[in-house]
Amino acid sequence: MSEPQVFPERIVRCPACGKDSVYAPRNPYRPFCSARCKGIDLGAWASENFRVPTEAPPDEAPFDDPKLQ
Repeated sequence: MSEPQVFPERIVRCPACGKDSVYAPRNPYRPFCSARCKGIDLGAWASENFRVPTEAPPDEAPFDDPKLQ
């Protein structure tokens, strides 16, 4: 069997506060710098501050078979 790959530690910018954060297995909050920043991000998703954009049809568009249009 092959050995697991070992990646070097990297310093990245925390997505929540912008401080430096260690991106490595020893940082349980990666890519965040702390539990606080990780919680802030989770809260933003939970309160729907972040949303995945959708291509919703306009309200006045009919819900018919597209082949008939």
